[in-house]
Amino acid sequence: MQKIVVYVYIYLFVQISVDPVALDGSSQPTENTEKDGLCNACTWRQNTKSSRIEAIKIQILSKLRLEQAPNISRDVIKQLLPKAPPLQELIDQYDVQRDDSSDGSLEDDDYHATTETIITMPTESDFLVQMEGKPKCCFFKFSSKIQYNKVVKAQLWIYLRQVQKPTTVFVQILRLIKPMKDGTRYTGIRSLKLDMNPGNGIWQSIDVKTVLQNWLKQPESNLGIEIKAFDENGRDLAVTFPGPGEDGLNPFLEVRVTDTPKRSRRDFGLDCDEHSTESRCCRYPLTVDFEAFGWDWIIAPKRYKANYCSGECEFVFLQKYPHTHLVHQANPRGSAGPCCTPTKMSPINMLYFNGKEQIIYGKIPAMVVDRCGCS
Repeated sequence: MQKIVVYVYIYLFVQISVDPVALDGSSQPTENTEKDGLCNACTWRQNTKSSRIEAIKIQILSKLRLEQAPNISRDVIKQLLPKAPPLQELIDQYDVQRDDSSDGSLEDDDYHATTETIITMPTESDFLVQMEGKPKCCFFKFSSKIQYNKVVKAQLWIYLRQVQKPTTVFVQILRLIKPMKDGTRYTGIRSLKLDMNPGNGIWQSIDVKTVLQNWLKQPESNLGIEIKAFDENGRDLAVTFPGPGEDGLNPFLEVRVTDTPKRSRRDFGLDCDEHSTESRCCRYPLTVDFEAFGWDWIIAPKRYKANYCSGECEFVFLQKYPHTHLVHQANPRGSAGPCCTPTKMSPINMLYFNGKEQIIYGKIPAMVVDRCGCS
């Protein structure tokens, strides 16, 4: 008896869907059916876009392992954001993330974001180290997730103030250590001699990969560093504690780590625009604007092309899933049976502040829809 009731219900459902009937029993007009169908498709696509944007916001926070968006104001960002060459290059390169699906077929294996570069700003030490009676720059904290054998490059960037005439500058980077019996409290990391010309100040990078790896292997040995950069007259040119007009000139560490393996995937699908009358499963353009979210903590890109899938899945599945096809004909927007979903996705590169006010450059997998299909 239950089976009969189910069959009757399905039959009525199909009949009503295929041949609509008005409440008074008369058949509804069919002359505007095609127009109504197009309007319904537009409404469906608009709903899909809205859902996709909300899903992207949730995915980004989840993949970055953030419980909520970092609360960092634009004024704080202006103070913290280094005006250094490597960072400016990243910002210029990824200001607007483009759709590269036409020439790329690589996809990350993992769900979570893959860190490629970390920009670490100096912070207060857990234990205050003093030399010559006053605190010295700088102390850097590192995430325990950074493995010493994954570090490819580690550069300390320092800003040297401008000079009024051609000058030779002597730069010393010292690593602070626990006081020894003879009173020694530091050991040398790097020393170099630079020739500076009059004009604007300059950024100088120093290789500190070996020191960083030692710190990662033995965190208790990380007591900080001291930066010295004296000209011929003994004037210290290094900006260690920025003064008025020196926002963004703090020393910082640029650390690059190895990326995860990638696999190659190829697929094919339809591409449509917002004015398309295509009813089949298709990829549509969608640009996500982070500034519209109020997400100032994302440095770059400010916008990126995410795309989304929309459309019907019908005849392709007729032979393999005949009953599913029937249900889709009756209710093409229903949840049963194959759906129009992404079949290939690619990552985006992102430069952002995390909750600890560190600048991270990483890759977030599966954020751009490259192809759509029925599955």
